[in-house]
Amino acid sequence: MRVHTGEKPFTCQQCGKSFTQKHNLKVHMKIHTGEKLFTCQQCGKSFTQKPNLKTHMRIHTGEKLFTCQQCGKSFTQKPNLKVHMVVHTGEKPFTCQQCGKSFTQMQSLKVHMRVHTGEKLFTCQQCGKSFTQIQSLKVHMRIHTGEKLFTCQQCGKSFTKMQNLNVHMRVHTGEKPFTCQKCGKSFTRKQCLKAHMTIHTGEKPYVCSHCGQSFAHKNTLNSHMRIHTGEMLHNSCKS
Repeated sequence: MRVHTGEKPFTCQQCGKSFTQKHNLKVHMKIHTGEKLFTCQQCGKSFTQKPNLKTHMRIHTGEKLFTCQQCGKSFTQKPNLKVHMVVHTGEKPFTCQQCGKSFTQMQSLKVHMRVHTGEKLFTCQQCGKSFTQIQSLKVHMRIHTGEKLFTCQQCGKSFTKMQNLNVHMRVHTGEKPFTCQKCGKSFTRKQCLKAHMTIHTGEKPYVCSHCGQSFAHKNTLNSHMRIHTGEMLHNSCKS
């Protein structure tokens, strides 16, 4: 009858939550005691409740009971299906209060917040450089390992990042997406356009540390440095 009356006589003395049955209170108390009686025999992970263990076992058995009716993708847990559905609905309920950018998952918002806080949890053990996301660290590690996963099918040159391959492909396609609004000259890379703009602004941000002479372009400074060091450097910006 407590289901109908709403009576909950069994109350947790630690957090105040109430239950209709004594057994439910007993199960709930494991949250506070940390007691986990139900252990997975395959990986050793333990749980406070038997249903949680059963749900976990689907990871090992591959059983996927929850299927998306729109695309047919299946999941081991109902919450995962719920998260997946935002792909179809386009719903982004988690919004950054600082810049207004929205995300489909709370975890994505948490990762994004590091942009504002400057928090960098993932550090390269070889050079000490830190990153906000573990994926960025993984990509960075290719610099040290020499791993180049992205290869140009036309010339065979390989790169550590897909972005670098995309930029390289403009050598073959002739694409120059960055155009100067003042003179119409185009470039394959944004930084090359930025360097070019100093011609119009008269800015000379590159200063020789030996003699103090200033230059509009970094490659011009590099060429000048040969006077002092004899070092030969390559200019990658071509219009």
